[in-house]
Amino acid sequence: MDVVRRAIPTETSAPDGTTNAYVLGRDPALLIDPAGCPEDLDELVERHGVEHIAVTHAHPDHVGAVARYAAHIDRPVTCWAATGHEDRFEDATGVAPDATFTDGDRLSLGGGTVRIVALPGHAPDHVGFAVTDDGPAFCGDCVVRDGSVVVGGDGANMRDYLHSLDRLAALDPPTMLPGHGPPIEDPLAAVDRLRSHRERRERRVKDAVDRGAETPDEILAVAYEKDLADVRALARDTVIAHLEKLDADGELSWDGARATPT
Repeated sequence: MDVVRRAIPTETSAPDGTTNAYVLGRDPALLIDPAGCPEDLDELVERHGVEHIAVTHAHPDHVGAVARYAAHIDRPVTCWAATGHEDRFEDATGVAPDATFTDGDRLSLGGGTVRIVALPGHAPDHVGFAVTDDGPAFCGDCVVRDGSVVVGGDGANMRDYLHSLDRLAALDPPTMLPGHGPPIEDPLAAVDRLRSHRERRERRVKDAVDRGAETPDEILAVAYEKDLADVRALARDTVIAHLEKLDADGELSWDGARATPT
């Protein structure tokens, strides 16, 4: 199956300031995560015969040009949203979805088929797209080649995120194509690195609480060693996601404002 990536400059916390849009297949093709509408993406959309539009999740840095392409592609287009998250999709894109998909559904494209894989955690509506017959997996913001993934803020869930990493590892694709950054040529190593990172951070958060830190800001001061000047808000949200998981696991008590050892 034809797969083409375009890195689109957008307002994002990703280090390189871009979000990856992908065009899969040909006549019909699927457009994933159109964060913007540069001329070269317009040309790809037309040349490959895009008839489907979907997003891995409805964060602002993934949806910026959904409405434009839905309105201006010169052929019938279906906009897809994850079942149960139609309102979230419409609120983010300004477009009411034409259809919905759920985990395990398949979408036939020119050149092959993609399977929908539910990957909540980074966002509640997060999905991936796995090309069947040992093709690549489009993993959105679940995995990146370099650095780490933010799991925090509206709808984020650390327990779900770790489960989604396990689901991606079970797929064992030859390549993962992320929402930000370059292709991931060793997917299992990337998943293992991110899981280990989250487990280390969780231990540091719990250790900080055991040592007397109670508020997210107090925990940040103990659990993080690096300078957080530019990412403090994101790190704080991630700490809260860890606290919510640790509370659910019975490892500590978290009331939404303060954490205490159990």
